[in-house]
Amino acid sequence: MNILFCTSEATPFAASGGLGDVAGSLPRALCNAETDCRVVMPLYGDMKQEYRDKLEYKTNFNVPVGWRNQYCGLFTLEHQGVTYYFLDNEYYFKRSGLYGFYDDGERFAFFSRALLEMLHYVDFRPDIVHANDWQTALVSVYLDLYYRHMEEYSRIKTVFTIHNIQYQGKYGLEILEDTVGIGRDARHVVEYDRCCNFMKGAIECSDKVTTVSPSYAYEILDPWFSHGLDELLRQKQYKLCGILNGIDVDGYNPAKDPNLAQNYNEKTFAKGKAACKKELREMFGLQDDASPIVAMVTRLVGHKGLDLVRHVAQEMVNNGVQFVLLGSGEGEYESFFSELAMRNPGRVGVKIGFIPSMARKIYAGADMFLMPSKSEPCGLSQMVALRYGTIPIVRETGGLRDSIQDSGDGEGNGFTFASYNAHDMLHAVMRAKEGYEQTKGWTVLVRRAMKCDYSWNASAEKYRAMYEEVYTLW
Repeated sequence: MNILFCTSEATPFAASGGLGDVAGSLPRALCNAETDCRVVMPLYGDMKQEYRDKLEYKTNFNVPVGWRNQYCGLFTLEHQGVTYYFLDNEYYFKRSGLYGFYDDGERFAFFSRALLEMLHYVDFRPDIVHANDWQTALVSVYLDLYYRHMEEYSRIKTVFTIHNIQYQGKYGLEILEDTVGIGRDARHVVEYDRCCNFMKGAIECSDKVTTVSPSYAYEILDPWFSHGLDELLRQKQYKLCGILNGIDVDGYNPAKDPNLAQNYNEKTFAKGKAACKKELREMFGLQDDASPIVAMVTRLVGHKGLDLVRHVAQEMVNNGVQFVLLGSGEGEYESFFSELAMRNPGRVGVKIGFIPSMARKIYAGADMFLMPSKSEPCGLSQMVALRYGTIPIVRETGGLRDSIQDSGDGEGNGFTFASYNAHDMLHAVMRAKEGYEQTKGWTVLVRRAMKCDYSWNASAEKYRAMYEEVYTLW
């Protein structure tokens, strides 16, 4: 089966978040003797020169964008066994950064149309085109409107994955004809709540709509999580499913990670994590005592549950926990956590910003990893924490619910709480602290956590089954 994986970002070429990690790992896990999965993405100006030097130019062609035709260059590169197609237009993509520009709607409408035009010029006929998030949401719309009548496109099936429903690609209806190239007779496909909504179009036109965890597929049917799309999703629930993301277990491997003070595995973690914890305390000026370290590596934004942490942070520290945070984001949270560290020298360490090597040291050196999210489509940090033997404390939502089970019955891999309540979160932290103080039981829990398999291999099998289901439709 041939899969064309359409994405606006992919590691290691250009990435800003979880989508980049998925696009850099899932296609590699999918490729085998039966599946040829190839990736298409924009050629950004920010791509590192080491990869740019390896690109092979194939051809160029014109792409309809509203009433205009725009240049598109086609480059290819094989990386770790996966073929990547890069679509070049310097006006749209030779910029600093990936998103946040006034013309993002036009940029990704161009990209969605260009990747379909590309199929005229490559020796690859996809059985399924798999689009991801709003940036490629128009792929299935354009396919149905402008390409289905052509023999080479007539049998292509489409899958659309919602990584975060908060970002839908919403624009004024005035962009439809001149920018997006959708006439009045077809505006109903993308019109929703008096807006042009790219994601709405994908939900309407795709053969299958997936999310990045089973729980998130259920949650987005509720107005609390759906950001306005719940009514549409309930209508299209027959095509909705959730598949839990995985992580790159080779990239996140405490036995080989060069950033760690001492490498370790599930058999040698006692000495290894002790050395990493010592280094972490030295980095943040924390006291060397018997306290467990609770850590967060996160964007400092509201939906990550930071208002819960803010409410009980001092109480948590007063109850014998040391706290470490790495992240950046909204000013109110940056200020709060910086002040918390100043008020609690030796007990709290905070670094505003994001340093990948420091994140690895935190994953390895902390005892617990806190994720009290208001919503979390999948979450990868809790899986990374498990890999490094750092026990997650999470709220039961989205992918956190699907990957972390409470250890209260002696079988789980972390500590959980259900309601969005600061003291329920604090109670989970204190239960974790009590568990940490039971040395033998904690050793068993850490070893169990490190044996959890959240590799892409497990998820890839579920994606293959889903593709087979879609391929047999009509």
